[in-house]
Amino acid sequence: MVATDGKSLREATPRSSQADLDLPADRDPVAVICTQNETRLPELLGIRTQRLAESPFSYYRGAAAQMSSDLNAVRSAGPVVLSCADAHLGNFGFFASRERSLVFDLNDFDEAEYAPFEWDVKRLAASAHLSAQVHGLSEEAGHAAAFASVKGYQERLAALMEQTALDRFYAIVDADTMLRAIEARGRGKDKATAKAMKKARSRTGEKALKKFATETSDSGLRIVDQPPLTEHFDEAGIDVETLFAEYRQTARTDVMMLLRQFSVADSVLRVVGVGSVGTRCFLVLLSGPGEESMLLQVKEAQESVVTAFGGQLPFSDRPEGKIISSEGERVVRAQTVLQSVSDPFLGWNTFNGRDYYWRQFRDMKGSYDLATLDATQLESYSRLCGEVLARAHSQSPEARLVVEYLGNSDTFATAVSEWARKYAEVVTADHAQLVEAAKSGKYPLLGEWAEEG
Repeated sequence: MVATDGKSLREATPRSSQADLDLPADRDPVAVICTQNETRLPELLGIRTQRLAESPFSYYRGAAAQMSSDLNAVRSAGPVVLSCADAHLGNFGFFASRERSLVFDLNDFDEAEYAPFEWDVKRLAASAHLSAQVHGLSEEAGHAAAFASVKGYQERLAALMEQTALDRFYAIVDADTMLRAIEARGRGKDKATAKAMKKARSRTGEKALKKFATETSDSGLRIVDQPPLTEHFDEAGIDVETLFAEYRQTARTDVMMLLRQFSVADSVLRVVGVGSVGTRCFLVLLSGPGEESMLLQVKEAQESVVTAFGGQLPFSDRPEGKIISSEGERVVRAQTVLQSVSDPFLGWNTFNGRDYYWRQFRDMKGSYDLATLDATQLESYSRLCGEVLARAHSQSPEARLVVEYLGNSDTFATAVSEWARKYAEVVTADHAQLVEAAKSGKYPLLGEWAEEG
């Protein structure tokens, strides 16, 4: 039962109990990965396993399904919000607004769904602890980063809920303001943030075209094959021209009018991320009326892990989600809520029984290189991510209940940072189990990778 006031919420689930980690004895993280593999392109599963096996943090990035299952096994605090459902440190970053200013925000919404608010907070905190662990920082640094992420969330959400709903709706974290705020905390010059911002500003669509496409003598501009990550495909039934035409109908009206002047010049299958490897993801090269070109990314959208493995009600079962017709539409609509400024080229469609969503490819997109952060920088960055997550959660009506539950003390942050330490140990063990399974060939879908490398 969801409580209606902060006091009863705290009585139902004490904040200190958020440190408890009581996982089912029969949990099988490799089996969860294999279950996901069943709907993915078999020729890409070896790449997925390689990326998952790189480190415990890489595994964590691709194991949102397992974490949703684990979180579903414990008692929830109660308040449910529209969640990112994959809010780890690597899923925050920079991108360009339509006005060409640089914004910092959440940037991955494949798993976005309604879920207990603490699921996002715990995923973020555990990623902070894991980042310190994997990148050679101390246990104390991991604890400090995890704690900072939760306190940043708690304090920012409380401040936002003192504002009007309209103020929260219009709140934006632009990069320059963010940099000044970080430096004002007494850290001095923040070289890590300045470097990440500079790199993001350089990653434009024009540069992406130069990297991924080349002019041919007979066919004009074409995307270059870079196997096995970027390749032209010959999958029966995939008609990109039809996909593009259907997508345009779901885009914003101004974008739809713009894209009516473009046609598909080329398309390739493009492997992306860690958790998304094996799903059908494409790069589509468009040609405009003045010989201008642009790249769009098309990603297959599957059921969110929050519903598939976490047992939560789907977006479409919520009153505001009744209009949702596909998983691609779920991703797009959730992104427009959770992000302060969303990609104007977002859209979706369904083709041959599979759902997709569309977006720009590399429009000033960038992120922090977590491996380069020292303990102080990781703590500062983790707090920033917590603050940004708070802005996303503040759009949900139940955010006020979250503030009431959290209160003003450090109890929740202390408990969750302890939970993050414990869960980091679980993730490290899960990663080792995955590597061993791949090497032994125990799981058929992973055995092929073991034989090759």
